[in-house]
Amino acid sequence: MSIIVTGGAGFIGYHLCKKLLDYKEQVICIDDLSSGQTANILALLKYDNFTFYNHNVIDHIKLSVDIKEIYHLACPASPKFYQKNDLTTLQTCFTGTKNMLDIALKKKSIILLTSTSEIYGEPQEHPQTEKYRGNVNCFGPRSCYDEGKRIAESLMFAYKKLGVDIRIARIFNTYGPNMRHDDGRVVSNFICQALKNKLLTIYGDGQQTRSFCYVKDTVYGLIKLMHSNYTFPLNIGNSNEITIKKLAYKIKKLANNNTEVVFKDLPPDDPTRRCPDLTKTQEILNWNPQVNLVSGLIHTIYYFQKHLRKNKI
Repeated sequence: MSIIVTGGAGFIGYHLCKKLLDYKEQVICIDDLSSGQTANILALLKYDNFTFYNHNVIDHIKLSVDIKEIYHLACPASPKFYQKNDLTTLQTCFTGTKNMLDIALKKKSIILLTSTSEIYGEPQEHPQTEKYRGNVNCFGPRSCYDEGKRIAESLMFAYKKLGVDIRIARIFNTYGPNMRHDDGRVVSNFICQALKNKLLTIYGDGQQTRSFCYVKDTVYGLIKLMHSNYTFPLNIGNSNEITIKKLAYKIKKLANNNTEVVFKDLPPDDPTRRCPDLTKTQEILNWNPQVNLVSGLIHTIYYFQKHLRKNKI
């Protein structure tokens, strides 16, 4: 039996596919490469147990093989990409998720949705527990993603009533090798600017916080959730909170960057605090992130050093 990974050409999707392939699973990746990377697919095609469909999950797909699990990651995850076309992002979250749920219903597969910490919006609860219902601007510039993921969660529970075995992971900021250099996320932005000896750009005053989970830990959390029997949302992330300003200076030091930081206006609806409460995740999955921020950043900086040099960026 096979495992589907939608969005497998993306950053987290690539690492998830690779881990499943290393477990000798038969993996089917579905991705239209709109925000994923062709290089990730080329690397995965070296495995005999990997199949790739260049396909948009918005469109119906027929699969003749038996499917035991579906990891549904497909959706642009960085504001730069999901804000390119609000309607496409919303369609991916609703129609794409519905298409995967229809496969799960027909094939009697377990399906895991990668939701997001963005469903909490500008949180009035800190840290954020799974019971918190969020504070989201339903028509702001980020709403296509935030509300899209919220409706995707609603779809999952609608299909649960039809008998589908569901899992929902609310992923917090994840970083590591194989991120796109141009995805606009804070870690990749800072690292690429630092390695090019450019000014590091901070949006806002830098006092807003995030917590960063290394991709290896995130993937392990997703697999543990899939193999559990828990059908309600769980936070997957790292609870060590850091300000964006401190992150910038940490990356400057690790990358031996001698330039300054510059401050620009904070984009609308950008959350000022973000940190998961992992109490329930630890209780249900016995899972905790293992890679500390400095170690993870060193691995990520090394990856980008090679990537930028190889591609002459």
